[in-house]
Amino acid sequence: MKRRKSIGIMLAGLAVAGCGREKAAVAENPWIEMRDDWEGMSGGQIDVGEPLRIGWGEGLTAVKWQGQVPTPPFELELMAKRVDGTDFFCAVTFPVREGGECVTLVVGGWGGSLVGISSIDGKDASENETTSYHKFETDVWYRIRLVREGKKIAAWIDGEKVVDVDTAGKTLSLRDGPITECAPFGLATWQTTGVIRNVRWRGL
Repeated sequence: MKRRKSIGIMLAGLAVAGCGREKAAVAENPWIEMRDDWEGMSGGQIDVGEPLRIGWGEGLTAVKWQGQVPTPPFELELMAKRVDGTDFFCAVTFPVREGGECVTLVVGGWGGSLVGISSIDGKDASENETTSYHKFETDVWYRIRLVREGKKIAAWIDGEKVVDVDTAGKTLSLRDGPITECAPFGLATWQTTGVIRNVRWRGL
């Protein structure tokens, strides 16, 4: 009986220690909020604030973050919704390597449903191994989570993993055109109005 009690105390102590380490890791890598330091680069009207409204433009509407930029390895979270239009309402351009290479996570593109990374080995989000299709309702918030760690890029929408790609040995780049205005970190929509809030990131 005493031995079982001792084992129980030991396991409880390990659990507490584990929790302590987890809390310490979070404290060492606190979330950095990304709220008001956005600059409109092109396209439609930008309403900076919380939430950030990226208005409908003739093509791409782009905003660029002017504060501290996420550097790999990192984790990013945000909430986004489409309020008007039928194309991507959230495209996140972010750095993937120390050499300055960036890619874009596209959410709701190519007619409203495509999700993927642009570009991998010169292929757009609609043409590479990250391509998938999902239904996005108008005026519904979606939680987007992005992790760049090691050689991998992973992304989730409302807890469902939608991207999981190993980038080792692959060429990573931005699609030619106005999306390059977002580098090294920015957000964009295409002929669509998107609203984005609760943007934050932390190092891993």
